[in-house]
Amino acid sequence: MALLKTTATVLGSTVQYRLNPAVKKYTLRDVGFVPTNNGNFQMERPLDSNSPFNSAIKLKMTIGKELQTLKLSVTSPDGLHPVDIFKSEKNAENVEQFNFIIANLVAREVLIKEG
Repeated sequence: MALLKTTATVLGSTVQYRLNPAVKKYTLRDVGFVPTNNGNFQMERPLDSNSPFNSAIKLKMTIGKELQTLKLSVTSPDGLHPVDIFKSEKNAENVEQFNFIIANLVAREVLIKEG
């Protein structure tokens, strides 16, 4: 697994994100993060707006237990391969869903968008 960093982006995007310094653990749980065995927080969200039950491209986010580092990725349905949703128009719905999830995390003061 890649190391957690202070800023993160997904494959194909030029926008960087960092954690809001005011983020709290209870806020992470409120927006759907789950504590992992090592103390980090993880969230997975499908990017298929039609059905959350279909095997779909996923947004995966991990936040370090110290609430200062993170990792973002968009992966294949099995979660093993990175996917660039920005390179093809056929992924427009995935990009829209990605932007919706990220906008919610910014509004809830979990993330700060840079650039």
